[in-house]
Amino acid sequence: MLVHEALDRASAVARHWHNAGCPVAIHVDSRVGAAEFERFAQGLSDLEDVHFVARRHCEWGTWSLVEASLVMAETMLSRQPGVTHVYLASGSCLPLRPVTDLERYLASHPQTDFIESVAVEDVSWAKGGLDAERFWFSFPFSWKQRRWLFDAWVRLQRAIDRRRALPEGVEPHLGSQWWCLTRETLECIIDDRRRRELERFFRGVWIPDESYFQTLVRLSGARVESRSLTLSKFDFQGKPHIFYDDHLDLLRRSECFVARKIWPEADRLYDTFLGKSCAPSAAEPNPVETDRVFARALGRRTSGRDGLHSVARFPASAREIGLSAARYTVFHGLGDIFEDFPKWAQNEMRLRVHGHLFAPERAEFADRLGSYAGGLSDSAALRDYNPEAFLTSLVWNTRGETQGFLFGPGDRQEIAAFLARDRNARIYAVSGAWAVGLFRSGKPPAALRKQAALLQRVEAAHLERLRRADTRARVRIWSLAEFLDLPSEVVQTIADENRPSHGPSLVEAPVMRDLTGLAAFLQELKNQGMQPHLAGDVAEVARLERPLEAPKVVR
Repeated sequence: MLVHEALDRASAVARHWHNAGCPVAIHVDSRVGAAEFERFAQGLSDLEDVHFVARRHCEWGTWSLVEASLVMAETMLSRQPGVTHVYLASGSCLPLRPVTDLERYLASHPQTDFIESVAVEDVSWAKGGLDAERFWFSFPFSWKQRRWLFDAWVRLQRAIDRRRALPEGVEPHLGSQWWCLTRETLECIIDDRRRRELERFFRGVWIPDESYFQTLVRLSGARVESRSLTLSKFDFQGKPHIFYDDHLDLLRRSECFVARKIWPEADRLYDTFLGKSCAPSAAEPNPVETDRVFARALGRRTSGRDGLHSVARFPASAREIGLSAARYTVFHGLGDIFEDFPKWAQNEMRLRVHGHLFAPERAEFADRLGSYAGGLSDSAALRDYNPEAFLTSLVWNTRGETQGFLFGPGDRQEIAAFLARDRNARIYAVSGAWAVGLFRSGKPPAALRKQAALLQRVEAAHLERLRRADTRARVRIWSLAEFLDLPSEVVQTIADENRPSHGPSLVEAPVMRDLTGLAAFLQELKNQGMQPHLAGDVAEVARLERPLEAPKVVR
């Protein structure tokens, strides 16, 4: 047992192993105070086959951990001639099954070494960008204590393409440091005539406790089962997961013999597994379900849930999955063309349609509410502090009811790139529809020329973004001329794509605004030097000098 903290728990586990008939060798990190160590050793002094080895300072990623393991193995083999297998554990490991289960299991595999041992070129879990390099380079500086020197030394060795020579016949392997080896294999490793040469090489390897035994077992072991009998899980940063009381059922179902790493305050786990209530079992260790649970947890930790941003995990752009939690619809320009378009869309398509949520003055929630689901305020200042969070919160808070809202070049455009990236967005855009609002203002075209040019410039940038190859939103774009040529078909398309599949057919058309004189207005803008090209062909629109009929009712 490698022990460095929670000595009371380590003492209970050591007593459990001993009472089941297993001799125990213990190394206690020298960083543990002398008085604390003395109390720990005194608490186990009544046990005959518990052996304490010389203490040394152990630091993560260094040779000291391998050295401590070797000293314990030598002590065990020299003092316990009847031992057939040696199981390496830490003070935070906890037996999950009766020790008799493990004894029977090892007896049925008499010449088998249980150690994760994977050729370095096949390793996918190594963290920090160091796999084969951990053998080629040397690492005289502590990764934890002197990180900047560690990184600088690695960069220098990469620059000069340094490669230390491997000892003859050695093929580097990596794996978990928690192993169970046969007596014969350990004796071969300890008595190897090249032991000094091998130790000298592995002293320079980074994290040698994950490679020393894992490599040498390939030279000495009769049969290697490349798996650990200890259940240990790691997060995406390579840090060990900690098991708590609420993992009790999960640990039971794993059928593993030992688990690491256990929270010292997990009273329920220690009381359960160190008690006498664990029934013997002949089941094979089966951590598959545990792996599945942790894989889901890893996905939740790194990617979260679609559209949910929490204070604990704000998703990075490189790891986005779903930007929003549900589908929503953006109507670009349609509010300019039709009278009370939100009310019509809400009735016909069963959407909750808001006004211009990103209008400069305020967020125009449906029914003119001052706040909406989840306490979202209509304050423009609060919304503009983080427009993406505003929209994703709205969609998250209203899951089960599809949202829609109006948008146009007169709105705040910070949200535009987000809309294009969001796979849940359905965007229906009529380019040049802003001209209808200017036309209906009653002001002369000469006074509106600069405003029209600004709106067209803003809209052109938005449409260009929507047409990019990396756009994930579902986008349909019509020019104003195209729309006015076949308004019924466009409205029918939008309705069909947004109505629930079980909903009724479209029975009422939206009321179009009176556009008499629009073509002349567009021509006058052109005469003033402003080309409204996003509205489409002005000559095509010119034939629409009479009031337009509303789209035909579709039954």
